[in-house]
Formats: sequence, C-alpha cells, structure tokens
Amino acid sequence: MPVTIRPLALQDRPAWERLYEGYARFYAVEQTPQMRERVWSWIAAGTHGVEGFGAEFDGRLVGIAHVRPFARPLSATVGGFLDDLFVDPDARGHRVADALLQFLKDEGARRGWSVIRWITAEDNYRARAVYDRVGARTKWVTYDIKI
Repeated sequence: MPVTIRPLALQDRPAWERLYEGYARFYAVEQTPQMRERVWSWIAAGTHGVEGFGAEFDGRLVGIAHVRPFARPLSATVGGFLDDLFVDPDARGHRVADALLQFLKDEGARRGWSVIRWITAEDNYRARAVYDRVGARTKWVTYDIKI
C-alpha cells in the first residue's frame, strides 16, 4: 500500500494533535493543549512560515512534518528547515518517513531551495538509520542560548 503525502488540512487537526503529542512525548517535552493550539494556528494560517504536511497510509494520517524556509546568507540561497517529523509507531516499517523526506526534497527542488536541513537527538537511532540512508550527516554542532 502506497504512502500519500499532502498538505495538512483543517479536518486533520485531531489526527495531527495525536501525532504531535506523540512527538513531544518521544522527546520528553512537556507540551500543553495551548501550545499545540498555537502551533496548529501557525500551520492553518500559514504564519511564521511553518507548513505542515501529512502522510496517509492505509486510509489514515500516520505521519507529520513541519517545514519552513530559511535564508542561507553565506550561499545566498534559501533552504527548507524541517522542524518536526514524526511517524505513528504502529506505521513504522512502511517507509513513511522516507516518503515524507522524499516529498520534502521534491518540494524543495520545486521551490528552488538549496537544501533540506534538520536536527535530531544523538540517541534517536531508529530515525537516524533513515536519515543516514536519505541524507548526509554534517560536521556542524548545534548550540542553544536559553532566553
């Protein structure tokens, strides 16, 4: 059965919320309904540059990806930053993440982006097996300054 990737629609909200809760739980991030409401409003309104895409498999939404454009001054290009990617654990093993990443690659090429970039946790081994297959690990180390 093929995986279908498409932009998230208003009727996807309950399924999206279930998946996004799972994503936050996986990363042990405390997330409130108000936080999910805010992110959904960004996706639905197209604000903050955030776009949401969903993966359908076997007639249901089983994966989500949030992506936004970002300027790359050094190369004078625009890239796509993949903020979030999550696949329902029950749908893993069906190449849903591969389909989402391929869609983003194709969409990025269509938009003239120079790269799709994302980060993941060092110990996210299952996802990294996919990422190592479809992308190239960079030499860059990520830092945060808490505000």
